[in-house]
Amino acid sequence: MPATPHPMAPRRLRSLFLALVAALLPLFAATALTAPAAAAEPDRAAARAGAVPAAALTEVTNFGTNPSNLRMYLYVPESVTPKPAVVVAVHWCTGSGPDMYNGTEYKTLADRYGFIVLYPSVTRSSKCFDVSSPQALRRGGGSDPVGIKSMIDWTTRTYGADTGRIFATGISSGAMMTNVLLGDYPDVFAAGAAFSGVPFGCFATTDGSEWNSACSGGSIVRTPKEWGDLARGAYPGYTGTRPRMQIWHGTQDDVLRYPNFGEQIKQWTDVRGVSQTPAATDTPQSGWTRTRYGGTGDRAPVEAISLQGVGHNLYAQGMASRVLTFFGLDGSGPAPQPQPGGCEVTAAVQAWSTGLTASVTVTNTGTTAVDGWKLGFALPAGQTVTGGWGATYAPSSGSVTATNAAYNGTIAPGASVSIGYQASHGGNSAAPSAFTLNGTACAAG
Repeated sequence: MPATPHPMAPRRLRSLFLALVAALLPLFAATALTAPAAAAEPDRAAARAGAVPAAALTEVTNFGTNPSNLRMYLYVPESVTPKPAVVVAVHWCTGSGPDMYNGTEYKTLADRYGFIVLYPSVTRSSKCFDVSSPQALRRGGGSDPVGIKSMIDWTTRTYGADTGRIFATGISSGAMMTNVLLGDYPDVFAAGAAFSGVPFGCFATTDGSEWNSACSGGSIVRTPKEWGDLARGAYPGYTGTRPRMQIWHGTQDDVLRYPNFGEQIKQWTDVRGVSQTPAATDTPQSGWTRTRYGGTGDRAPVEAISLQGVGHNLYAQGMASRVLTFFGLDGSGPAPQPQPGGCEVTAAVQAWSTGLTASVTVTNTGTTAVDGWKLGFALPAGQTVTGGWGATYAPSSGSVTATNAAYNGTIAPGASVSIGYQASHGGNSAAPSAFTLNGTACAAG
């Protein structure tokens, strides 16, 4: 990831710096996978309104706020599903959106499963994403994350995409951007997968440089809480569910050194509020060690895969399928909802002549996180739900199920989530008398 010299640097220092850049560029060029020498030429009939051509890599222009002049490429399969998921696939240094399209299998998998793939593309000379500047490391601060968020907004508007199924994955610089996106926009992304990256905030600089040698060398070590606070600080005040994270790293990475693997695990287990002791460890392939944190299944809150003896260019065919399994996009259906060890619900009602507002607080009193929940309750006779927040409610009367929103689906042990609804009534304005969480009866608070 080449750096930009400080404009006030002495001439001699600048020469040395440029020599360093020249030495580093081949390393990053090595991350170009086995992509064809000539990337597929995208359809340049830029879509300014309406959908882009199906089953063709298409450049979209005028997609919204774009402070760093990124380019947007989109792949929509012919068999795109209703309310499709969106995968943001972020390229490596010296790469491009079309290179990512050619060098990975997401296009083929999109054809199979019906999701949309969005390929952001850098135009600055380094072809590296900005994961260093203060602007990039805060929500809405500017630079590349804002442009990528605009691309997502354009795609969800145009295709009616499922805002609860937006995902990010990237390689090298793209892996670092994946960490940044999940920190800046935890309310947007359901999960991410980072191949050869570093934690959110690790590459931060204040002098305009794109390169942080201490981070790349693996010498920045922080506590889990310190790393977690960096990610949380990108969106102060956000209390909703944080994205799940899958982390890949080779033990012989000589560009972004292997200690960054452990530091990412520290960060995302703290962000997710789960133990740093693995809940499961296995070897899915020779030379691989996979650890899962906060759960034992394919969609654990954090999953980490260490590749013994592998360098920086670790991405290989077949890995995208494992990413889709972690995202839940491989056709295997939604992850089963875990049963809480215990739960408590308090409900308060404010009523008037023909209507009421109910405020409900659900507390996980068990010792393991609940990742995905449904709250069941029976409305008193004569009541009908007319609106709500924090969940979706169905049906509107009788036995009602409130299903978590995208931003509050995880309830850590000891944590609570607050939701509510409005209802009409015919005289009985009482609160529900009993609740179940994922089928488990809850105590009354």
